[in-house]
Amino acid sequence: MKIETDRLIIRSIQEADAESLATLWTDPDVTLYMGGPRNYEEVLGSLIEDAQLNPQPVLDLWPVIEKRTGQIIGHCGIIEKDVEGGGEYEIVYVLAKSAWGKGFATEAANSVKDYAFNHLGLKRLIALIDPDNPKSQKTAMNIGLKHEKDTVRPNGKSMRVFAIDIEDCQR
Repeated sequence: MKIETDRLIIRSIQEADAESLATLWTDPDVTLYMGGPRNYEEVLGSLIEDAQLNPQPVLDLWPVIEKRTGQIIGHCGIIEKDVEGGGEYEIVYVLAKSAWGKGFATEAANSVKDYAFNHLGLKRLIALIDPDNPKSQKTAMNIGLKHEKDTVRPNGKSMRVFAIDIEDCQR
């Protein structure tokens, strides 16, 4: 899997990506609205296992690489999610603090949305967003998702459901 935009490359994970991505997921600021920082060793091991899978899963989170620097600046992709007993496909975008405020989240998420609809054949995407995270809500709206409802997750946390159907992109 490989997506290129003007400034980014989003591709399947490689073993060499694991340390940078594990560092991303252990940053308390980056994960503030995503359940908090993860355990570095656990995330690293999981990412290395993911990189060794052959074939790679169709739905996954993929490294986001800034073309100019060659550095991994995020993790973005599509995962399956149960919401109120129904199956959904969630678009996820997580960026390093050094990449905040530069439009990379919107660029990455928009390209992954297009990939989901045009290459994976998905008909609907959602984003589950913490109500206290206005920047993520803005990114969702920038790529065409609309606030659909609020939901309570199994952990008791209230989240906003933003959604887009493929028909919304064809208008």
